[in-house]
Amino acid sequence: LRDESDRQGMRIVIELMKSAEPEEVLEALFKRTTLENTFSIIILALVDDEPKLLNLKEALLVYLEHRLEIVKRRSQHDLEKAQAREHVLAGLTKALDNLDAVIDTIRNSRSAQTAKNNLMREFSLTDIQAQAILDMPLRRLAGLERKKIEDEYKTVRKLIKELSALLKSPKKMREAIAVSLQEIKEKFNDSRRTQIAMVEGGLEAAPMQLSHLTPSENVWVMINRDGLVARSQGDDPPRPSGWDVPNWLVRVNTRDTLFLVSEEGDAAAIPAHSVPEASKPSQGTHFSKLTPFGKDVKLGSVFGLPPKKDRGENWHVITITERSMLKKSEISELPGPSAQLFTLVKVNDKDRLVSIRLSDGTNEIFLATEQGMAIRFQDEDVRVMGLVAAGVNGMKLSQGDRIIGMETFSKKGELYFLTSSGRAKRVKVDEFPVQGRYGKGVIAWKLPEKDTLAGMTAGKGTMRVTVHLENFAPKSTRLDDAPLQTRVAQKGKEVVEMRDDDRVTLLTIPWEMVRPVAKD
Repeated sequence: LRDESDRQGMRIVIELMKSAEPEEVLEALFKRTTLENTFSIIILALVDDEPKLLNLKEALLVYLEHRLEIVKRRSQHDLEKAQAREHVLAGLTKALDNLDAVIDTIRNSRSAQTAKNNLMREFSLTDIQAQAILDMPLRRLAGLERKKIEDEYKTVRKLIKELSALLKSPKKMREAIAVSLQEIKEKFNDSRRTQIAMVEGGLEAAPMQLSHLTPSENVWVMINRDGLVARSQGDDPPRPSGWDVPNWLVRVNTRDTLFLVSEEGDAAAIPAHSVPEASKPSQGTHFSKLTPFGKDVKLGSVFGLPPKKDRGENWHVITITERSMLKKSEISELPGPSAQLFTLVKVNDKDRLVSIRLSDGTNEIFLATEQGMAIRFQDEDVRVMGLVAAGVNGMKLSQGDRIIGMETFSKKGELYFLTSSGRAKRVKVDEFPVQGRYGKGVIAWKLPEKDTLAGMTAGKGTMRVTVHLENFAPKSTRLDDAPLQTRVAQKGKEVVEMRDDDRVTLLTIPWEMVRPVAKD
């Protein structure tokens, strides 16, 4: 037990043995200490100057009515200020339009009061407008200053129009409240620290465990290019439009452990249910708030696993780096949710993690390179290694070539290839001969000069993938939009419309694992 509290807040660290299960320890702390308390709430409030007992919905409605009244009063106050300013600016504008006559009137007046009266009579001005003209410094007669007065007059008139429309429309006032609440949410976007539970009258609240608060739901976890992470419900992968698309998309259960792995091979394990729920990645939170990673860390891959006690014994996690360093580790070695980083794979200097897949030991491994080469070999050709190992060579690479993707699959199926120019084709797995590990492989696609492979995957033809472009918004396409061709076919089909100065940079694949659960 270590106290790391400082001026920024309280922090207590409990270091566990390797054999300890963090979630079980946390549940025990919730149950046996005051780390978690259950207390009842009676919502008694003054409503229209009368005390009233409210339920949660009624309290929210009263609060919204209060916010509506605040918006109404504030808008009315701002409108009155704007109208007063418009009145003054209208007089100044009229004076500037008749500048010579105004100057003559003031010059020929014996006193300031006489000048004010003459201005009001000659130019149909009010007392306030005439006084504003007399108070105006001579420097405001300069051309630039005159332009500022005219621009301010237009701005104030526009503001008056907007405030008048707002006060006449309850719908617009509610929209203003929604914008205000969204700003508050973004400013104080930390995770909820309480759970609301209904307890029937006469019953006592039972001790609450972490698992009780986590319903078993299948969700999609999304992480975009800015590192914002969110989860959404539904059987089909979410299809955000425009720029708001995920770079990683993983299907997990809320009781699973989610693993985020950096390009350097460091990994963070968090409960999947801790990811905030939202319909778009941009509405989520940065992964650095959920993990020990810093904001400047670049992610290399993301995957999920069931709770440690439910994982099968024969399953492995396979990693591949850009320079073809391949490693296979037992998933039983991976920890549960933890506040500390661990090393999933040792990545060498000037190398980076590219992809992670799961295998049950009977699958085949397929690697593809940027220059269009590919290799297929047995899973058993790769021996199991510890987490801190760097791995073995998976494929011999030509000068300047690099790995762009990896898949694990059974002996049948189809592979999907996408080039940087937006052309794609599908090829049957049987077209690629089974070789030994660390071979040069065969040509998967003979590409023209300056064209490269940008992505590769395996899956059903109905599966949708997201194609990320260098200069324009990402686009969605189905695998079966690409024609089924032979390995030696060179043409493919343009599945993404692109400009000549653009290119494909990334392929986002909705990754839904075959769940590696223990067999009865």
